[in-house]
Amino acid sequence: MIYLQLLFSFMQVGLFSIGGGYAAIPLIQYQAVDLHGWLSMSEFTDLITIAEMTPGPIAVNSATFVGTRIAGVWGAVVATMGCVLPSMLIVSVLAYVYYRFRQVSALQNVLASLRPVVVALIASAGLSILMLVLWNGQPISLSGVDYASGALFLVAFVLLRRFRLNPILVMALCGAAHLVIH
Repeated sequence: MIYLQLLFSFMQVGLFSIGGGYAAIPLIQYQAVDLHGWLSMSEFTDLITIAEMTPGPIAVNSATFVGTRIAGVWGAVVATMGCVLPSMLIVSVLAYVYYRFRQVSALQNVLASLRPVVVALIASAGLSILMLVLWNGQPISLSGVDYASGALFLVAFVLLRRFRLNPILVMALCGAAHLVIH
């Protein structure tokens, strides 16, 4: 019975957490804390901290943690499968539809019209992060600019684009430089 509860609870998380891992946090809280009482609020905050620190998606890490806590290794497997199963099914259906109808001009037109939208969304996210770094969440003004962070951004950009350095190395160097500067 607990395995079915874990499966269906995390299938709901996987199906309705559109927008990424942070969108899944309230759904996981509702399932694990409010609805089923599997975790206390204190345990849930620890769970989110651990899920953010470990490699992988937050929702999947959370599902694995809750499943392990509630029903051991098999609970982790069931909860994790519940979390990823909706995405696997949706992507499989979309891949089938694409391969079946990829020569249809209407589908090609739809995909071509989506490309600029995807570029705009990525650019928007990048600009939001840049603004957060440069102005630290404060209203935009020349007096509030964090010039050191701006310089780090420019150096990282040049290292990545011009010299094609490994992104992980650049992140580590920027992190070390930030610690030294601040």
